[in-house]
Amino acid sequence: MTIGDQQLLKRMNRSALLRLLRARPGLSRARLAAESGLTKSTVSLLVRELLDEGWISEAGATVADGLGRPSTPLQINVGVRALMGVEIAVETVRLVCVSLQGEVLHADTQALADGTPAGVCAQVARMAAAAHAQLKGLGLRLSSIGVGVPGAVDDCTGVVRFAPNLGWRNVSLLPALEKAFAAAGLPGVTVQLQNDADAGALGEYEFFGSEGGDPLIFVSCDVGVGAGVVLNDRLFTGAQGMAGEIGHTILQIDGPLCSCGRHGCAEAFFGSRALEREGPGMAHAAAVLGVLLQNLWVTFDPRAIVLGGKSCTNHRALLQAAFEVVKRQADVVGMPAPDLRLARYGELAAAVGAAALALHEYLRPLQPDARTRRARAAREDRVPSN
Repeated sequence: MTIGDQQLLKRMNRSALLRLLRARPGLSRARLAAESGLTKSTVSLLVRELLDEGWISEAGATVADGLGRPSTPLQINVGVRALMGVEIAVETVRLVCVSLQGEVLHADTQALADGTPAGVCAQVARMAAAAHAQLKGLGLRLSSIGVGVPGAVDDCTGVVRFAPNLGWRNVSLLPALEKAFAAAGLPGVTVQLQNDADAGALGEYEFFGSEGGDPLIFVSCDVGVGAGVVLNDRLFTGAQGMAGEIGHTILQIDGPLCSCGRHGCAEAFFGSRALEREGPGMAHAAAVLGVLLQNLWVTFDPRAIVLGGKSCTNHRALLQAAFEVVKRQADVVGMPAPDLRLARYGELAAAVGAAALALHEYLRPLQPDARTRRARAAREDRVPSN
């Protein structure tokens, strides 16, 4: 076995223990060995490393294991590491810091001051620096920063391919964010970029996985409309990061004018600006949203469809009416509808999901992480074609 193979095996074993403790806090070393299939000596060594690095902690008192012997319960440590997530929305920037278990430790929401890429990077860096100071005051170590944007993202290169409501196309945002964070004095941690709806899906799945299920669809209804899909324990982003761009699926050929220039797009019916224009009478918007959710259900057959974003949190009646549309369609065919619910974190869902990006990858070492994908893409760009 090569050194690389040994390192990968170690990462896999560490992630197995962390995932067990996230799902079932309080397991002892002996129970971890039994549940994971690893030897007791391997578990003991890995637990010591995870304790030293602040990933897990020991409970204060020992308990009897299944054989009556004393053992020490272990749990994810929420007192050392923190994750930071940012959502760059069309009108707003939302930032959160969360624990490894998804508890919100700090939140900040500001109006977007300057929609240019340079202006956005500068504002996000200022907010992140202030949040980092808050974390240090709490004695917490920043482990990673995730950023969500309302557009298609190439996660191999960190390029925002298309964000129509921001007016961005082929913006190399990730390197610009990393440069802005460094200039603001933030530590050199992993920085990741993802579509905002994809991030929202990941937050629901990572922090409520046992309840959320797989597949899971997260629908974001803000100024723009988008969807994120978790399928087979990972994000489904498509060949070019365009999967889930449902805001510009046409639901009515001769419908209202959309910001993209076409007519009848989903965004033109229940994006937040469309709802503000429509006023209190939202029956048609609710019906169209219900049709979209029905189409997502039969396309992906998810266990859960979760809705978040300003349109959903500000218009609960719209949401319930849309859910009723799906349930009526389910009754027609005699099939149970998926779990339909509002995002657990409300308007902070995409920001919390962005915070979960690095944690999600860390717990799945067989998937190439963001840095590996970017390095591979850079090497491929340098290889001349025949």
